Amino acid sequence: SRGGFDLDKIIAFLKKNDICQLYVIGGDGTHRGAFRIHEGCMEQGLNVAVAGIPKTIDNDIDHVDRTFGFETAIEHAQQAIRCAKVEAKCNKPNGIGIVKLMGRSAGFIAAHATMCSGDVDLCLVPEIPIVLEGTNGCLPHIRERVKQQGYAVIVVAEGAGEEILGQSAETDASGNKKLPAIGEFMKGAVVDYFKRKGEEATVKYIDPSYMIRSVPANASDSIYCMQLAQNAVHGAMAGYTGFSVGLCNNKTVLLPIPELVATSPKHMNPKGRTWERVLALTRQPNTI
Repeated sequence: SRGGFDLDKIIAFLKKNDICQLYVIGGDGTHRGAFRIHEGCMEQGLNVAVAGIPKTIDNDIDHVDRTFGFETAIEHAQQAIRCAKVEAKCNKPNGIGIVKLMGRSAGFIAAHATMCSGDVDLCLVPEIPIVLEGTNGCLPHIRERVKQQGYAVIVVAEGAGEEILGQSAETDASGNKKLPAIGEFMKGAVVDYFKRKGEEATVKYIDPSYMIRSVPANASDSIYCMQLAQNAVHGAMAGYTGFSVGLCNNKTVLLPIPELVATSPKHMNPKGRTWERVLALTRQPNTI
């Protein structure tokens, strides 16, 4: 999906090399491309089984419980959060640590990392509008948490804050709009807010970025990858094509690619239990 998709060349390559099974690993954009290959093979009468395996660290493919690597990413995001907490505590009073995590349009990584940690005082995700000041403002909340414990920790998803910073007109190779620098913005906003209150805040900003998705898979993800691979092969060998594999209601299933991509990327429910748990842990105001 990152440019250079030439269906005719792909079909010709499959035909020339007598390939009868094609496994495509990627997100919703990649799956849309996989289904075009499936349709092209069908139109030309090629007996090629096209199978997809969902892959996105943001965990935003609909219908599947989780994508592989998500649990590993959450696990390693804890290290960044712990570092932010140490930095914040070592700079008391008014020490604040900010961690920016991946999550272009869905805040699953930020929310789950917050729940796993238990040390986060504010979690900002794309699905929930950011309110900076006022009764439900996040900045007064952070100042209050600093008053109570001497420091605070903030986790922000990379796609949060579009309603404040606006959308960029630039796009990447996949056609996705480039994201504004929400982490740096929040750092500046916190420093400025405390300054207006006659106080000085020491803010440390940590961006683990791709580090959390490039580490070795943990045991759970390793087993999950094996299960996905085996079921993709089983589906292709059974004669299915134009499908993807995934965990749905804790069962490994085959899913038609059109159904999978129709409602992807999925978003976290702002009124769901996951976000309610985040609010309970951080005690931040609910802006919904």
